[in-house]
Amino acid sequence: MHNFKELKCWKKSRELVQTIYHSTQRFPKEEIFGLTLQIRRAAVSISSNIAEGCGRSTDKQLIQFLHIALGSATELENQIILAQDLKFLTFENGKNLLLKIDEVQKLLYGFKNSILKNI
Repeated sequence: MHNFKELKCWKKSRELVQTIYHSTQRFPKEEIFGLTLQIRRAAVSISSNIAEGCGRSTDKQLIQFLHIALGSATELENQIILAQDLKFLTFENGKNLLLKIDEVQKLLYGFKNSILKNI
């Protein structure tokens, strides 16, 4: 078993959640149950799936949850692009969020690949 609290991908995904919550506070109030909620849920899902996967009994199960975390990261990436399109985010803010998402995705791929080498 892996201790998720020691994983860089989990730590960075937590930082991403904080940044996402801060950035979405400025979204229009009528979006609170729309794009704001979807973005926040996708961001939280990344770290949650890393943690849940680490709590499973096999590396195969962990990899399955890392795939789900990667899917949530890709979903979040799309939603940030949409928020830029809708002018809810400035180009610069959106760009910074996309860079953070990309970093988390790379860390997830690296962690997944390191596990696959040991199976």
